[in-house]
This record gives sequence, C-alpha cells and structure tokens, in this order.
Amino acid sequence: MSRRDRIGLTSLMLRAFLPRRPPEPSFLTVAFDDEIYEVRVRRHARARRYTLRIHAASREIVLSMPLRGSLREANVFAQKHGAWIAARLKRLPRPAPFAHGAVVPLRGVDHRIEHRRGARGAVWVECGDDGAQLLCAAGEAPHVSRRVRDYLKREAKKELEAASRVAAAALGAKLKRVSIRDQTSRWGSCSTTGVLSYSWRLILAPPFVLDYLAAHEAAHLVEMNHSRRFWRLVERIYPEVARAKTWLDAHGGDLHRYGAAEEAN
Repeated sequence: MSRRDRIGLTSLMLRAFLPRRPPEPSFLTVAFDDEIYEVRVRRHARARRYTLRIHAASREIVLSMPLRGSLREANVFAQKHGAWIAARLKRLPRPAPFAHGAVVPLRGVDHRIEHRRGARGAVWVECGDDGAQLLCAAGEAPHVSRRVRDYLKREAKKELEAASRVAAAALGAKLKRVSIRDQTSRWGSCSTTGVLSYSWRLILAPPFVLDYLAAHEAAHLVEMNHSRRFWRLVERIYPEVARAKTWLDAHGGDLHRYGAAEEAN
C-alpha cells in the first residue's frame, strides 16, 4: 500500500469516528399575530438571495435560499416577513374541496356536486329538479373527490387538445401532443419539441379563456417568445385576447382553490 493510500485510509477511519452533523431541517416556523406558520426551506442552485413564495393551490409557504446560505439568515428573513405571510394567506381564496354539495365551475358555469352512491357510472352532468346544473359522482363517498378531479382532467384534455390542434392548423404549425398538468405558476407552456402543456383547471374557466390559452401556446410553436410578431399571430387566430386576459387577471387565481384541500395533504 502506498503512502497516499495509507493517508486516505486513515482519513476515512477518522471520519467514521467523528460525530456526524445532524440533518438540516426542511421546515422552520414563523410566529405572527398569535398564528404559527410552517415554512418549507429549499436550497436552490440558481438562488442568489432569500425569497418567499406561497403556492396558491396548496397554500404552502416556501423559502428558497442559495446553496451556501445559512439557516440562521434564512430564519431571520422568514421572521421579518411574518406580516407579509399572514397578509398573503388572508388574500388567498378559501379552499373548495370536491365534496357533496360543493359548487364547482365547469366551463364557467356553476355546477353543484351531487353524490349518487347507488348509481352506476363515474361522473356525469345533468340538470336538477330545481334547475341547477349538477355534477353527479357515483360510488362510495371517499372516492368522490378523485372521481370529480379525474373527470375534470379528462374534459380539459379533450377540449384543450381539440382547441390546440385547430389553432396550430390555422398557423401552419406542427403540434406533437398535448399534456395536462396541475401547473400553479403558469396556465400553459410550449416545449421546443412541439409539446403543449396546460393546467387542467382551465376547464373551470369560460370557453373563450380556454380558446385564448390554446391560441397563445400554439403561437409559441412558431415564435418561442413574446415579441410583437408573436402577439400578432395570437390575435390573428384569436381576436378576443384582451377579454380573455382581463378575465384571467380578475378570476384566474380563484381557480386554484378548487380541490385544493385534498392537494395540500
């Protein structure tokens, strides 16, 4: 064994007997106005400073910090922003779980969830005796939320794929496929390979909003930017851009509260 190998082996043996550093906590708590808030801590390679973010769907509070940042500084930063955390959470709409009796918008029209335990099928739409639109779910009560969510995702995939293909054809663009996700930071995205991804929650919005997002993302198949040329393409195939953007600015955030209670668990 060479001298270098002996030194390396000795170093490994010494490390084995040294006390190990305790694992870094992934959460810290912030106390403000008699409330305790749990904050998830994440180190990020691209982070240059300490930032706080609250996810609208799950109401989760996340503190991002540089890789070489200190937990002490992160804690000081979080404590200083206790008022900000409280104010932002207060402004968020309350979660609306997919449960019997809850009202959920479908294509912009309110539907009341109706649990039909003894019925056959999964989820369907019908008109109630009182004239209300019903979103009926069969099966046992614990499965209502999942069945409603799955139904909404299927409807979103069907309509967004159809709208995207129409928009792509109008632009002479090649669309590879459409995927549905639960994106919280954006309503849609376009990959360089021609894949369009959307938030399934767009099925909750009026059809003209869904059509706008399809036109927006399809235009990215031609222009991967937000230049004037890009917006001219969008407006060429969908002239009601301003109307859709105004609706999203006013009501888009509210869409994230539906089904949010289950997602936070």
